[in-house]
Amino acid sequence: MSSLINTQVKPFNATDHHKGNFVELSDADLKVKGSIFFFYPADFTFVFPTESGDLATYYVELKELAVEVYSIKAMV
Repeated sequence: MSSLINTQVKPFNATDHHKGNFVELSDADLKVKGSIFFFYPADFTFVFPTESGDLATYYVELKELAVEVYSIKAMV
């Protein structure tokens, strides 16, 4: 797996589920603050709970740094 740190995101529009509501999201929204995209497999593996747990542990700290975290279920 490779990191895409400081990679430009291509223009997109998507629907996001945030705090029980569906909201529109685009590449322009990502330019306001830092973003982490966390992709996980649709068929959960033993690695997923560890990685998602670590992300949850640091979520508050990331928010304080003005970083938004997006989890994306990868359908293969």
